[in-house]
Amino acid sequence: MASLGNSVVFRVDCRNCPREFSNGLGLGVLLPPPPPSLPLAKPSRVSFALSIPAALSTEIPPEGYRRNVGICLVNTSKEIFTGSRIRIPHTWQMPQGGADEGEDLRKAAMRELREETGVTSAEFLAEAPYWLTYDFPSQIRIKLNRRWGSNYKGQAQKWFLYKFTGKEEEINLLGDGSEKPEFNEWSWRLPEQLLEIAGDFRKPVYEQVFKVFSSYFSVDADEEDCLSGKETNGKEVLRK
Repeated sequence: MASLGNSVVFRVDCRNCPREFSNGLGLGVLLPPPPPSLPLAKPSRVSFALSIPAALSTEIPPEGYRRNVGICLVNTSKEIFTGSRIRIPHTWQMPQGGADEGEDLRKAAMRELREETGVTSAEFLAEAPYWLTYDFPSQIRIKLNRRWGSNYKGQAQKWFLYKFTGKEEEINLLGDGSEKPEFNEWSWRLPEQLLEIAGDFRKPVYEQVFKVFSSYFSVDADEEDCLSGKETNGKEVLRK
């Protein structure tokens, strides 16, 4: 375990894992990693009032885009579960994955969460009312479509907000064993911290996700401490 800014990073030893891991969607493979000393934004409770292109959101998944679900998993401190991709160093993201045609999307979200994090103790809080889309970078698009035998432009995502209700020992980056691991590190981060380290092509979608779920994140910090019965006195609480 290592402290990263105001977040705590947990690592798993994958020396005994398969040599070749599936990187899921493979997104961001060609993006250069940020400098190791990249600072995280100072934690603060902010309201996300962002200008998002109108074409980014749709009420139905548009043609030519792969159906996908995204999971914004938060703890009692309203920090978000964030994982670092195994084959893409310094690339952090929220859990996500493909949804089959006709598959119940909420069930698909829980399936992906279980496969990527091992988490089953999660309480449903909210669902984004529309789909969010993003295009694959050109070289990534060629690679993924060759693998899938498809011709997708990008992904159309339906996002879900869940509250983690279990103990952190439940989190297992080897997942439930049904799929190859996606992540080799994880941490809890505030929304603005995640935006600092997410891939550039993901940021517009993440900004919109946080805007959609802003009523949950915008609770005053003092009120939050009062409701939770905690008194931190500004001290960081490390998770081990």
